[in-house]
Parts: sequence; structure tokens; C-alpha cells
Amino acid sequence: MKIVIVGPGAMGCLLAHYLSKSKEELCILDKDGERAQKINQAGISVEGVSGRNQVKVKATTDANEIGAADLILICVKSYDTKEAVIKAKPLVGENTSVLTLQNGIGNIEIISEILGADKVIGGITNEGATLLDTAKIRHAGHGETVIGRIDGTIPVQMRYIREVFNRVGLETRISRDIKGLLWSKLIINVGINALTAITRINNGRLVEFEGTRKILREAVTEAVKVAKRKRIKLIYDDPLAKVEAVCEATAGNVSSMLQDVLRKKRTEIDFINGVIVRQGQELGIATPINSILVDLVKTIESSYRDTH
Repeated sequence: MKIVIVGPGAMGCLLAHYLSKSKEELCILDKDGERAQKINQAGISVEGVSGRNQVKVKATTDANEIGAADLILICVKSYDTKEAVIKAKPLVGENTSVLTLQNGIGNIEIISEILGADKVIGGITNEGATLLDTAKIRHAGHGETVIGRIDGTIPVQMRYIREVFNRVGLETRISRDIKGLLWSKLIINVGINALTAITRINNGRLVEFEGTRKILREAVTEAVKVAKRKRIKLIYDDPLAKVEAVCEATAGNVSSMLQDVLRKKRTEIDFINGVIVRQGQELGIATPINSILVDLVKTIESSYRDTH
């Protein structure tokens, strides 16, 4: 099986670390030639819950050099999905599966539009990784990975992907309701990511302060209303309690959006709280708290160029 990871960010590097333990052929497709060269020379460095490790993996900026892959893992930020998938087109053969474990809602649709829905597998992962430097990550925590197709079918290729992932220590299962899972994960991100990015505090501290706890609850309540109106079945009976439990379970974590803000990078706000605002407008559901969170995060992004 030929596996290609598109984008060596925190999650791309973590997946490379895991999959390097398999007997499968592994390669990274990067848009940054300098970074690809550095990976070829020094490999990927991992520290944290899986110990210290240096992984050798081939990286290139040219998809034609790799040829058709059996599995493509899209690990770029959501706002880069379209460009990355177009660049990865030469990797797509007749039997290629494309798996997205990205944050937010909308990536499956973007990939499907370019490559065809029959090739796309969606998923969520509760593995945690922090990018420390180029191709250097901290493995922040273990967690389950769940994959599935929007139409609920379970093709043979997907079973094999699950088998490979489990073999290398990525605890993975298949779900027939991936939409419900994606929305359940979205609602957790809606409660945590923007608030941590704005306040610059770790996940656990959000529930320590009355102010942030109140905003978190209101943002999540709006998101749940949108999901219910769309008849999406969430996997938690009490989404609010779940979000607060995740804050406590990942107390020391620096959320991906806070990592972006600290590194003065664009965030995925449009694919997280922005989804709730847009879909709320379409459905006639008021989402004032999520609107404010989107505006504040976008203000922080705009202020990067003013800071010296």
C-alpha cells in the first residue's frame, strides 16, 4: 500500500511517525520545497507521550514524482484544502482513497467536488500534537480515531486502512454515521478553540473562570440548536457536559487555534464557529455568541501585521 501524507504540519508529522512503523510505502507531499528538503535530510522529530523518536521519511513537492497512491491523507489547514487537493491530483488513481482527519466542516465537500465523493473518507482523531518547529512535534495525547463515508458504506479499502492504523498503534474504528461524529467534534471545537485563541489560556482554564465558562456554554448551545435543526444525531447526550469534560481532560493542551494565533498564522475559524454562523443564518437561528467569536478571532488575525 502506497500512503501519501499531504502537509507535514502537527498532525501530518504525527501520522508519519505512526505509519513509518508499518511495512507500507510512505511519502510526504509538501508545498514548501525548503521544508521538504529539511525532512529528507533530518526526518521528523517526535517527543511527548510516545517518547522521543526520529523518523526517516521521503518528502517531495512534486506529486508526479510519487505517482498513484492507494491512500492519501489530507493534513493541511482547512482553508488550504482546495489548493492541496488540486496539487495532489496526480496521486489519484482508480482505486485511491482520500482520507481527511481535518478540523471543522466542509473539507469532505471540497475534496468530493474535485475528486468525486466515491473516493473520500471522512474522519476525526483525538490524537493530540503540537508543532514545535519545522518537522518537530510534541505528541500531546493519545485518542481514538474514527473513519467513515458520508453514505455509510464500508468498502474493503476502508477496512484495510483501519487494520493498518490499528497495527501501528493508531486506535481506529469505522462508523456508519461520520456526519454525526464530525458535528460532535465540531461542537467541541466551537466551545474551545476560539475562546482559547482570544484569551490565550490552555483548554482546562476555560472552565475555571466564570466569564469563559458562560461564553463557552452559550457558543455550544447555539451550535447544538443548529445541529438539531439539521437533524444531525450528536454522539453525546449532553454536549455541554462533554465540552466541559474535554476541557478538563485536555487541561494542559494548547488548542490548534491558539497555536495558530501564537505563531501569527491564519486560523480555521471559518470552518469551525463560522460554520455555525453561516448555517444559523440559513436556518433562521440566531448565533450572536459565535458571530462575536468569529469577529474577534478575525480581528486578532488582522492585527498580526501591526505587531512588531
